[in-house]
Amino acid sequence: MKNVLKIVPAACLAIALALGASPATAQQPAAPTPGAIAAAKEILTLKNASAMYAGAVPGMVEKVKATLIGQNLNYQKDLNELAPVIAKQLAGRESEIGDGMVGVYAGEFTEQELKDLVTFYKSPLGQKLLTNEPKAISLSMQVMNAWAQNFSEVVASAFRAEMKKRGKEI
Repeated sequence: MKNVLKIVPAACLAIALALGASPATAQQPAAPTPGAIAAAKEILTLKNASAMYAGAVPGMVEKVKATLIGQNLNYQKDLNELAPVIAKQLAGRESEIGDGMVGVYAGEFTEQELKDLVTFYKSPLGQKLLTNEPKAISLSMQVMNAWAQNFSEVVASAFRAEMKKRGKEI
């Protein structure tokens, strides 16, 4: 295993060099313009992206508290008392997620593309997409989950059939 760990970085470097990507000369993408950042913020506002991470701070506080309780059962009472205090101290930090998302959008799209997206999202079709997309995504996830559940049985049956050919029942 140690040898594999030594080989992997060397192989990655060799591939990068073969493809012409030199770490020393790689060009950094241009910093997003203020207009791109403003448009990205507007898109995320139109998409109500903040709803995705609105409960991130209290959720993380609870997750860390549960981990700490698991490691320190004798401090359970204290940790339970401190959780709301810490959540209050850190309230608002979820905006860091939004800022990061703005950076992603502003880095992945040009200012003009972002402005075009704002125009689209404000159009009747864009408004319909914003309204109906969460339901479409949810229904799509249901389709994917149902497929995965059914297909896993197909795969399991294939394994059972092949093992049976080898004289082994599973």
